[in-house]
Amino acid sequence: MSTQKTIINTHFLVSSLIISSLLGGCASTGKVNERDPWEGWNRGTQEFNDSLDKSIVKPVAKGYLSVTPKFVNDGISNFFSNLKDIGVTINDFLQLKMTQGGMDASRFVINTTAGVGGFVDVAKMIDLPKHNEDFGQTLGFWGVPSGNYLVVPFLGASSPREVVGAIGDALMNPLTYTFAFAGSGAAVSAINAGARTVDVVDARADVIPTEKIINEASLDRYEFIKNAYQQRREHLVHDGNIPEEDDLQLEDEATASGNGATKTTGAQPVAVSKSSGLPPIINNSKHFLELSAPVKK
Repeated sequence: MSTQKTIINTHFLVSSLIISSLLGGCASTGKVNERDPWEGWNRGTQEFNDSLDKSIVKPVAKGYLSVTPKFVNDGISNFFSNLKDIGVTINDFLQLKMTQGGMDASRFVINTTAGVGGFVDVAKMIDLPKHNEDFGQTLGFWGVPSGNYLVVPFLGASSPREVVGAIGDALMNPLTYTFAFAGSGAAVSAINAGARTVDVVDARADVIPTEKIINEASLDRYEFIKNAYQQRREHLVHDGNIPEEDDLQLEDEATASGNGATKTTGAQPVAVSKSSGLPPIINNSKHFLELSAPVKK
């Protein structure tokens, strides 16, 4: 019970700090960008996150890659991805995607049993597709607006809706409840922290080869990440079928905020296809820098 209270209090404290900082930032300046009213906070937080990544996370991830064989790295990625399939399945059903929910539930059962606890993606071998659903998408499915763009310390690009979604996803993650299965709170906390650290490092290591897109495709890194993130989230919430008015709004915002700030690349935003047949396999074990160049129409 004390651990549950600690988790709730921590979320409340982080939320309070974010809200107070945003309000303070708005009060300290008389000029606010209507399209991005929290830009001052966001740019400062992104600089903090980039510095943290450059000095700690990325070097650790590179070291991890240098000493970890590919099959071990793939196995660790599969393990954490398999755990997240529990939340994916729940969000499938919350979004009334019954067939997809059955497929994702089957993925979890198959990989947990035949895949040795999820370290081997057996479901992929038999062409059972992987989907990307989270609680933020569920909120969007039921009409909850995303709110203003928000950069969260340590987590990166987000929005008020996605912050709430992240809390919901944490409650669907079995690692959140590992304290309930052992008598020593300190030992379980250490195991939990260790597992989450491995998850973060493994996820960061997996995107090292692709982060060059961001570093070389933009003149304003902040605007590039914001526009790409917002486009990607809209594609995920609407399963690739963005309403025309929302699509035009995103395009107008990208043009207004990043006019001339990005170079054209061949990459396309990540989207869930609505074509006939089974949906594509989407690896949702990666959380960092899941970005690509904004669409040029």
